[in-house]
Amino acid sequence: MSFGVMGGPMQPQGHAQMLIRIFEYGQNPQAASDAPRWCVTEGFHVNIEEGLKKEVIAGLTQLGHKIAKAPPVLFGGAQLIYNLGNGYVAASDHRKDGQAVGF
Repeated sequence: MSFGVMGGPMQPQGHAQMLIRIFEYGQNPQAASDAPRWCVTEGFHVNIEEGLKKEVIAGLTQLGHKIAKAPPVLFGGAQLIYNLGNGYVAASDHRKDGQAVGF
């Protein structure tokens, strides 16, 4: 799979989120890209995107994290191209302009 998530400190966290969603939860690349994201910052702060489940937010709060909702632009932009063996599937993030292209 060729992929990337732009966005400064969000970049490695976004990469991990894409890989976990695709390879652990079996999501297709577009579903993984479209899913709500989170970003850990200094001092147990966690920025979350609209759409994250309330149970997840409550669990993070119970663990001592300081939760703040943030705009989609904070969570980077992903483009992914996944080789399925018999073809490809591509995905592009709705958070930014972009396109995943392969030939």
